[in-house]
Amino acid sequence: MKLLIRNGTVVRSDGQVKSDVFTEDGIIRKIGPHLNEAADRVIDASGCYVFAGFIDTHTHLDLELTTTTTADDFESGTRAAVVGGTTTILDFATQDRGMTMQDALEKWHRKADGKSSCNYGFHLAVSEWNEARKAEIDAMIAQGVTSFKMYMVYPAMRVDDGKIYDAIRYCAERDCIVGVHCENFDLLNARIDELHAMGRFDPMAHAESRPDVVEAAGVSALMRTAELADAPAWVVHLSCEASLDEVEAARGRGVEVYVETCPQYLVLDKALYNEPDAEKFIMSPPLRLEHDRKALLTALGEGAIDFIGTDHCSFTMAQKALGHGDFAAVPNGGAGIQNRAELVYTYAVQAGYLTLEQMAALLSENAAKIFGMYPQKGVLREGSDADIAIFDPNDPHTISYRTNLHACDNSPYEGIAVLGRTRDVILNGELVVQDGTLIQPHCGRYVFRQPSGRTRK
Repeated sequence: MKLLIRNGTVVRSDGQVKSDVFTEDGIIRKIGPHLNEAADRVIDASGCYVFAGFIDTHTHLDLELTTTTTADDFESGTRAAVVGGTTTILDFATQDRGMTMQDALEKWHRKADGKSSCNYGFHLAVSEWNEARKAEIDAMIAQGVTSFKMYMVYPAMRVDDGKIYDAIRYCAERDCIVGVHCENFDLLNARIDELHAMGRFDPMAHAESRPDVVEAAGVSALMRTAELADAPAWVVHLSCEASLDEVEAARGRGVEVYVETCPQYLVLDKALYNEPDAEKFIMSPPLRLEHDRKALLTALGEGAIDFIGTDHCSFTMAQKALGHGDFAAVPNGGAGIQNRAELVYTYAVQAGYLTLEQMAALLSENAAKIFGMYPQKGVLREGSDADIAIFDPNDPHTISYRTNLHACDNSPYEGIAVLGRTRDVILNGELVVQDGTLIQPHCGRYVFRQPSGRTRK
């Protein structure tokens, strides 16, 4: 398959230029003005930005919880992802206690293989760290899994600081990276108990049970753990200014820290927990305040945050109601896999916090480097994979779950106006999304990843 994209503005982290892009057999072969290569398909990208396909670093598809399973599996979730311009997701293959990492990886392959409409790789979410799990790390690397995740909270997944210390040190020796969900477990439980004792079960109590200090305390602990281990740390879904302060202090001491944030913490507000459908906003960390949003947006522009994932973990309103009105029992998470690029473009680029070049880095290139996919993915250059998002900056519309492709009857971004939209998507050299419509589903492939690029090393 030969494909020629004409007249677009190619955007990379190092600049933008009016240029054509020619791909053949799934590889970018030429980039330059006025290309005349014979092609099976020609796409006119006039007035549009041409980005490397976006990479979502944080998704939870077909994730089984104690009471339910996420509304989106790889079939529905990746359809929504690719229509939003995301050509690669990194989902969390979850090793439940008593399960081997190998069993978890094979289980997630069965969930994804043949069903995915974008490319996919896996982080390995680890619920226990012992000699048996430790002995599996090299086997995971040999199968293209080079990043791992641990939780400071959730009884079924929680790993203590000593085990996090050993894990991040052991993985760093192999140039792999460990991400951590940072919240102080004991403080969180104390706050939940206090609020329950006060008769508080409402959605706003969710945010009050997990204030910024609870997250920042977890981040602070991880920073000191990484400092002691002399190893890198990755803070997943950082949501507030207090946590960012802990990261910056640690970097000042020489700690190698990678930070991910999510669109909900750049766009949405804690006041939404007062809305009638507030349970759809119950996610962890919770939504924050205006000063937190501004601090994160500023940090993005200053290069203090490395990439933006969605933490897409969707539930229907019926599934949210399984909490029976108790904020602490409501399934945590929200939908967002389709809307990341248009939200970042509207509320970060057009608002003056980011340049287009920074958008390209934060949505694709940085993740490709840190998670072992660069330069095959994450950049538009000759020899790279032909995963491409053509973004129309002049397509204003309003986000709604009714028009999104995720299998969920709600969206935390319902009714939010955005200025642009992904128009076309090329995946592995094939046009799979045309004029916002998925025309070729199930074209996703497994992404075998190399060790981390460690860009802050």
